[in-house]
Amino acid sequence: MSAMKYLSAYPPALVEQVRRLMAEGRLASALQGRYGAAHAVRTDGALYDYVGELKARYLRKAEPLSKVCYDNTLHVVRHALGTHTTVSRVQGSKLKSKREIRIAGLFRAVPEPFLRMIAVHELAHLKARDHDKAFYQLCTHMEPDYHQFEFDLRVYLCHLEAGGEALWPLSGSSAPEAED
Repeated sequence: MSAMKYLSAYPPALVEQVRRLMAEGRLASALQGRYGAAHAVRTDGALYDYVGELKARYLRKAEPLSKVCYDNTLHVVRHALGTHTTVSRVQGSKLKSKREIRIAGLFRAVPEPFLRMIAVHELAHLKARDHDKAFYQLCTHMEPDYHQFEFDLRVYLCHLEAGGEALWPLSGSSAPEAED
């Protein structure tokens, strides 16, 4: 089952539990029961404020962020749920750099712990570029349940990849797709 590719680094027994829940049709209700409703951070402005609060709390001395937004062009198939980039420009005799965080549009309609997990992940890249021990220690410092939320998000991605419907759809929302 290619839908299980998001869990390839996990122990086979754990993957089998997820596969069994999926086959029995109980995976979606298990995720909804655990996480409830989607968050209310729908616009780019609200996302900038949300990530800014996390940064102010845990990474006060890190370089400022010039942009934080949802990006509907980031696709799970490219294994990009979020990106952290530094854009450098020459202005006169100085080199100016701007830091941007883009979060996949998928996160516009998920429970808040999933959004927090990806925001923490991208913020951690301000201090640690590689996915090494120090990087994950920083992630768990900012969000103690980081690894559980990441696993559950991967389970949700397996659900979607297998053809399951979005569990927290945007329907009924009047939020715009993007805001400058």
